Amino acid sequence: MNQQIQQLYTIASKPERRIIGLMSGTSLDGLDVALCQISGSGPATSVTLERFATIPYTDNLKVDIRTIFARPEIEFEQLCLLNPYIGQLHAQMILNCLQEWGLEPADIDIVASHGQTVYHAPKSQHRHDKFPNATLQIGDGDHIAAITGITTFSDFRQKHVAHGGEGAPLAVYGDYFMFSKSGQNRILLNMGGIANFTYLPASQDASAVFTTDTGPGNTLLDAFARRLLNKPYDENGQLAASGHVNSQLLDALKANLFFNAPFPKTTGPEVFNVSYVQAAQADSQTVDLSPADLMATLVQFSADTIVDAIRGIMQSGETYAVYMSGGGMHNPALTTAIQGQLPFCTFSQTNELGINGDAKEAVLFAVLANESLAGGNTSFGNRQGVPSVTMGKVSFPR
Repeated sequence: MNQQIQQLYTIASKPERRIIGLMSGTSLDGLDVALCQISGSGPATSVTLERFATIPYTDNLKVDIRTIFARPEIEFEQLCLLNPYIGQLHAQMILNCLQEWGLEPADIDIVASHGQTVYHAPKSQHRHDKFPNATLQIGDGDHIAAITGITTFSDFRQKHVAHGGEGAPLAVYGDYFMFSKSGQNRILLNMGGIANFTYLPASQDASAVFTTDTGPGNTLLDAFARRLLNKPYDENGQLAASGHVNSQLLDALKANLFFNAPFPKTTGPEVFNVSYVQAAQADSQTVDLSPADLMATLVQFSADTIVDAIRGIMQSGETYAVYMSGGGMHNPALTTAIQGQLPFCTFSQTNELGINGDAKEAVLFAVLANESLAGGNTSFGNRQGVPSVTMGKVSFPR
């Protein structure tokens, strides 16, 4: 047997595994690095978040990524160059974290890398009959493995697509394994660039677990904070809180067919971007809206579409506990606008469940790698969007 395959078998057989989960989302803030200690698998998965750090992307790197990010036409050479380059950068960020934490690469069993999404194209969005759902993440796993010396799982979304899914949201798997609780209906609401939620029924029936994107989370808020404030985001939602919602623009923003499409569904900045807002402003004759009113309307747009989606799975007479994660949970203007419309829900952060809300997505990929290593026996039924699959391609250091 190949020595590295033997080592993989040994890791899978361990009672506990140390796995580093990596996540970089559509906000392009930086790389989330979550060092997790994981035992068990499936519903018996137990996760301890040992260490967590977010390594900011430099302005130059953000510029490089945005030359190809969510664009239908790009310089192909730039994509080809960034794929290994980002893998190398992520690898060095891991090594820097390990040094800061007083650990060696040999102390880590596996790296689980989501990669950097550069384009998301579900069939409902690209509408080319002959082509399947598609999504692309870069930051090559072989480069991460070669530089760190740690076996790396990467490119998780492709297996989901190969079995008929849209490659997202993948949170359903980790959410079910980590957070499902008998007797409590839970909604795990993640507000990154794009917002999504997982519904975990009180019955803990895996075949009833549900997940979907809802539309914009922070992507439009951050894009216009950069334009209006020259800042990466509207800190504490201050600009939005000082403005008033414009109902004409809000209606125009909601006029996209995505919001009437059946669950599950996914989307991205390919649709919801600055041009989308500018077109809605032109349609609603609100191009002269003040910065504060524009930002207030964008917050309400994200909040309303999140609420509408959650209401779509709620049943009369039932109560629900909403646990928030992602950058949006730090925006009081956004969270207040959501909570005010869902009086039959309690709200808190995933921190109360033992997982830092900022780290949750990175932890998810550590859990997915663990499931590929040591699990893979949980059936989510035969449903579109939640295939019963294990995910992640393996890259050995040598």
